[in-house]
Amino acid sequence: MGARMAARLLDAGFPLTIHDARPAAAQALQARGARVADTPSAVADTAEIVFVSLPTPADVLAVALGEDGLRGGSAMRCYVDFSTTGPAVAEQVADALGAAGVACVDAPVSGAPAGAEAGTLTMMVAGADEALALARPVLDHLAKVVFVAGDRPGQGQVVKVINNLLSAAAIAITAEAATLGVRAGIAPETLLEVIGRSSGSNTAVLDKFPRQVLTRRFDHGFRLALMTKDVGLCLEEARRLDVPMLLGATVEQLWNLGAREAPDGADCTEIVRMFEDWAGTTIAGAPA
Repeated sequence: MGARMAARLLDAGFPLTIHDARPAAAQALQARGARVADTPSAVADTAEIVFVSLPTPADVLAVALGEDGLRGGSAMRCYVDFSTTGPAVAEQVADALGAAGVACVDAPVSGAPAGAEAGTLTMMVAGADEALALARPVLDHLAKVVFVAGDRPGQGQVVKVINNLLSAAAIAITAEAATLGVRAGIAPETLLEVIGRSSGSNTAVLDKFPRQVLTRRFDHGFRLALMTKDVGLCLEEARRLDVPMLLGATVEQLWNLGAREAPDGADCTEIVRMFEDWAGTTIAGAPA
C-alpha cells in the first residue's frame, strides 16, 4: 500500500523523502525520483509532513517513537499514519509526538492495493482541524473519499477496525454458506448471483468470492495475517471499552484458526480453504 501511494505522489510531482527497513523496497521509488533516507529520523529532518504506512502496531511504535524514530526529527510538523494500529497505539503515538510539538492525523485506509494505485481509497481520518488542513492536499490526491471520523487520533482507527471486523465476518459467513450450497448441489456461480441480488448480499458475495474463490486465484491483495490482526484490534478495543461482542469474538476465533493453518503470506481469501476442508467440498467455478 505504501509503495503504491508513494508512487502516485511522485507521479503528481510531490517531492518525497522515503525510508524502508528493507532497502531494496525503496529502489524502485528512488529510480522514479524519491530521495532515500537511512532512518525514520532522517525523513523527519527533511519533511514537514511525514506519512507512514506499516503492517503492525509494533512497527508503528518503533518508527514513530523508537531509536532513530520520527520523534527525533527536526523538521516534522505533522505526522499522518495510514496504518491500521488500533486506537490505543494511535493515541499513544499522538500523545508522545504532541508533547514534541507535532500535530497528528490518524488516517487508516480501505480499498486494497488497487485503490492505492488508482487514488480511489477510502480514508477515515481523525485529528485537529489544523493538522487535517496541512495534510488534506495529499489525502485528497490519494483517496476518492475522505471521511472525518473525529478530532482525536484513534477515532479513525475505531472506524477502520470495525469495518474490517465486518469484512472478515462477511468472508467467513459467505464461506460457510457457500460450502452448504455446493454440498446441496447448487452451482456456486448461481448461489452468489442470487445472493448478490438479495438481502444476504455483502462485499464477499459481490467481489471477493467471484474474483478470488471461484477462480481459485486467492489474490485479493490483503494478507490473511493482517486481517487477523485487525480483527484482534477491534476486539481489543471492545474489551477496553467494556462492549460485549459475542459474534465478533467468534469471528476472531475463526480467523485465528485460519491464520494458524494458512501458509506465510497467504491472502485473506485463502481462509475459505479452511471452511472447504471442514465441509469436504470446494467452491470452484465451472471451467472456462
